[in-house]
Amino acid sequence: MKPALREQILTVLAAIPPGRVTTYGRIAAMTEGGTPRLVARALRELPDDHSLPWFRVITASRRVADHPGSMEQRQRLIAEGVFFDARGRVAPEALWP
Repeated sequence: MKPALREQILTVLAAIPPGRVTTYGRIAAMTEGGTPRLVARALRELPDDHSLPWFRVITASRRVADHPGSMEQRQRLIAEGVFFDARGRVAPEALWP
């Protein structure tokens, strides 16, 4: 991945406000040449000591993606006031931007 694209993705990621979520696709649309898969890749490659809110990124179906950190992600979102319906989806009002 080109460093400029990675920087764009991380800049958008840093801008997601607490209590809100966005999707891989929405982040990709805010970049030049990004795709949802490239956004996911950039998040997977974050160093362990980062402070970016990776947990605020969900799938287009408004669910937490299936990955090793999914339980932690759900817990962090709930702690910020993001709630899930009975089907595991985040309310559309929580989507940013």
